[in-house]
Amino acid sequence: MGKGRILVVEDDFDISNMLRIYFSGQGYDVQVAPRGGDALTLTRKQLPQLIVLDIMLPDMNGYDVCRELRSTTRTSHIPIIFLTQKDERSDKIAGLELGADDYITKPFDIEELKLRVKNQIERAERDNYTDPNSGLPSSTLIEEKLRDLMREEKVWAYLDLKIVHYEEFKDVYGFVAGNETLRFMALILGEVLDGMGTPNDFVGHAGSDNFVVVTYADRPDALIGHLVQRFADEVQQHYSFIDRERGYMMKDDEQVPLMTLAVGSVSNATRQFADIREITELAAESRRRGGVEEDTPIETEW
Repeated sequence: MGKGRILVVEDDFDISNMLRIYFSGQGYDVQVAPRGGDALTLTRKQLPQLIVLDIMLPDMNGYDVCRELRSTTRTSHIPIIFLTQKDERSDKIAGLELGADDYITKPFDIEELKLRVKNQIERAERDNYTDPNSGLPSSTLIEEKLRDLMREEKVWAYLDLKIVHYEEFKDVYGFVAGNETLRFMALILGEVLDGMGTPNDFVGHAGSDNFVVVTYADRPDALIGHLVQRFADEVQQHYSFIDRERGYMMKDDEQVPLMTLAVGSVSNATRQFADIREITELAAESRRRGGVEEDTPIETEW
């Protein structure tokens, strides 16, 4: 398994290419963005576990990129290390005040940067901020978001998502294939919310085959339908040709269906909630019933 996903935001090709080659060799999955706008687009589609961010960029400065990431719910948790030629104390303070986690100046020691990257990713995982496989927010940040929901007045929907038959798939195809499926799920969630959600939507990985989404979209039902269909259409790429053709895999001489996505939802548009446990339990019960809330007509089933 890789050590994590890094996004390098740097317009100097020699530096960005050097960092890509070096950190790829260290076992990281590395993406490069030469412009701030590119970085924001890439981050929305697939969350990195850490961002190395240059301050001097051709379209917008790194401070503005950091400010945008920190003010957007889905990206606010990502550790950011500023990488810049500026070494004035005021510049460092400005970056840290915006929410950057660390700061290193050019020319830099690559071994020092490696340790800073490693420490920031490990800290986020140790504090249950991010899941090491999907890179999504995990238990601590999910709980914080749920507590925020109890105080919000605007309409939201909480989605409980489960990859059905994931454990059987992992038993047959192995842990590496299982982790690829989790990353695939994270990618789909990011792309669908980028197209149908809002900037304040939240995505979390509660553990193993369970994901959560908080969306403020006007049509959460349409978003759910698209997620389920997108998963069904693309999950087959994780199976062998034989399993795809016959529509199932074999485990211990038994037929196991291909993975599907089950989704349950609750919303403060239809009920009031006493505490966060009520939100999670009712959403899980909705998922087990096939996506149907207690007060929702059966024809809305997914």
